[in-house]
Amino acid sequence: MLATQVRQKDSVFYFVSYPAEDLLGKVRFISRFYGDGETIAPEKPESGDEVGGFIARIEKSDSAFQREISSRKVAAIENFYETAVSQPPIPGTVLLFTAERLHFDPIGTFDNVGNLEEPGGKYLIIDGQHRLAALHFYRSHQPEDAKGMHVPCVIFDGKSEDFAAEMFVIINSTSTRINKSHLVDLYERVSWAAPDKKFAAKVVERLYTEADSPLRYKINRLGGRSRQAKWILQAELFNELHRWIASDWERLKERGTDARAADRQYAVVRDFLKAAQQAWGEAWGSASFMVRRPVTLKAMLRVCADLATEDEGSADERVARWAERLAPWAELQREFRNEGFYERFPAKGQVERVGRVYRELARAAGIKVEAKREQAA
Repeated sequence: MLATQVRQKDSVFYFVSYPAEDLLGKVRFISRFYGDGETIAPEKPESGDEVGGFIARIEKSDSAFQREISSRKVAAIENFYETAVSQPPIPGTVLLFTAERLHFDPIGTFDNVGNLEEPGGKYLIIDGQHRLAALHFYRSHQPEDAKGMHVPCVIFDGKSEDFAAEMFVIINSTSTRINKSHLVDLYERVSWAAPDKKFAAKVVERLYTEADSPLRYKINRLGGRSRQAKWILQAELFNELHRWIASDWERLKERGTDARAADRQYAVVRDFLKAAQQAWGEAWGSASFMVRRPVTLKAMLRVCADLATEDEGSADERVARWAERLAPWAELQREFRNEGFYERFPAKGQVERVGRVYRELARAAGIKVEAKREQAA
């Protein structure tokens, strides 16, 4: 197929006018799309298909970098395709990715115009899933009109799967286009993310996945898409841990910030939560108390940061030591019952209430509140 090769710094990619018929046969949708009672089901990858394996791992899972697809948006775009006459139905480019290195053969005296081979497998759609899903249904309903359509596409080839995730973040990293929890999952995979954010994301990931984490599977990584009972949004947990890590970043850097350092930081948070679980007793897992609600969990993490600064002793007996320090929390159970909680901790909003709960928990346990965290609270 005819393509224009584009070079930008160390990057090389291609611009192609793709016939709609050919394109729809060469892309794989990550999520299911819905039309009027119709669906496009994800395909199973072939053996040895690296990109297919990648897609299979992320389809409808917590690690998916694509967003949930809006059936209403697909229907609206299809309607636009049907009604657009003088205006181009798809004026913007669709971004495609393949891990295969595609051969490019320049034509005549041109260095950047030539024939580009198609991949053996299917493209991953970095940006444009809604448009192509709508095109799929438009072709089903109006096959003659769709037959002559061409879609402007940019093709990235020969990169790792993380490249596709990074491109997705670059395109969608505004508050109106991508969920914050979604970005937390991707911080480790984008080259330009701040080191302290990457480090905090590693700790959050361990809190979700490690078998010994008191918060395992209790972190809501999907926002409003989650249909299960969770304790705290991943974005809220990340923000709290990042606040702590950013304030101690210079000290943490001296000790290292690699995977082993993230394991150590995770162990501190894990042991604190285990100690807190012992201190709270039956209130820890009960829906009748506010202990497992975000306002209290965030306040406890601030206490954790203070206690970790105060007690840097051996990790061997840390849970027992800290459970003894936090034991007075058992006497606060009545204060943390659901009924009347907001009256007992009055505040103008969630931020102020977290600060009030934080100071009360630290006071009860006799833990000195760090000035920088008290000011942030």
